[in-house]
Amino acid sequence: MPEPSTPQEPADQRVRVQGEPVESFPEMAPEAMRGRSRAITVVGEDVLHRRNRDVAPEQFGTPELAALVDDMFATMYVAEGVGLAANQVGVDLRLFVYDCHDDDGVRHVGHVCNPVLAERDPEDSPLVVDNEGCLSVPGPHAEVPRAEYAAVRGFDRDGNPVEVEGTGYFARCLQHETDHTLGRLYIDRLGKRPRRKVLKQMEEMREEVFARREANAAKLAEQQAAAGASAAES
Repeated sequence: MPEPSTPQEPADQRVRVQGEPVESFPEMAPEAMRGRSRAITVVGEDVLHRRNRDVAPEQFGTPELAALVDDMFATMYVAEGVGLAANQVGVDLRLFVYDCHDDDGVRHVGHVCNPVLAERDPEDSPLVVDNEGCLSVPGPHAEVPRAEYAAVRGFDRDGNPVEVEGTGYFARCLQHETDHTLGRLYIDRLGKRPRRKVLKQMEEMREEVFARREANAAKLAEQQAAAGASAAES
C-alpha cells in the first residue's frame, strides 16, 4: 500500500488514465462523446443479482466491446455517477468504467474487464464506514464499510493487462464496481432494516432522479452534436 500523502509530500495531481498519469485530460472522457446514453437497470432486475460472464478472449479488440465502453461512459455521466458496470446497462459482462477522484483530489479514469480485487490486508487497509449510493438504486445512500485501499487487476477492451489501485473514495468505487460484476449491490451489505429503509427511499426519489437523467441525456446529445458540427467544419 502506498504511503499516505503529507503536506511535505503532496500527491501527484495528474489525472490517472488506466492507472497511468497523463499530462492533460478533458473534463469528460473522450469515450462519452462517441457513446449513447442507455437505460440503467434497477434493483430487482436479474442481471444485477448474479455473477456476470467474463469478457471472452474473442471479444477483446472488437468494435462491439469498444462501443459498449463508449456507451457506458456516456451513461455514467448522464446519471451523474463515478462508476458504472455493464450489468447496469443490461449487459451480462464483467466490465466496469469509472471517473472518480480519490481523497487526495487525484482523478482516476478508465475501464476494467474481468476485474479481480486483491485480497485485503486488515493491518494495511482498515475498513472505513462511509456513505455509498448506486445508480441502480436511484436516490438514497447508506453507510457501508469498505477497505481504505483497493487494487484491481484485469484487462482493457483490447485485452491488454491493466491494474489500478487507490485509496479513500476511489478505493470504495473499485470495490463497489467489482461487486457489481459478481452480482452484488451495496444494499446486499446492509442489515434488513437499513435495506428496507433504502428501498423505501428509492421508491420516493426515483422519478425525480429519472427526470434529471433525462435532462442530462438531452444536454449530452447537444454537446455531441455541437462537437460533430465543429469537426465537420474543420
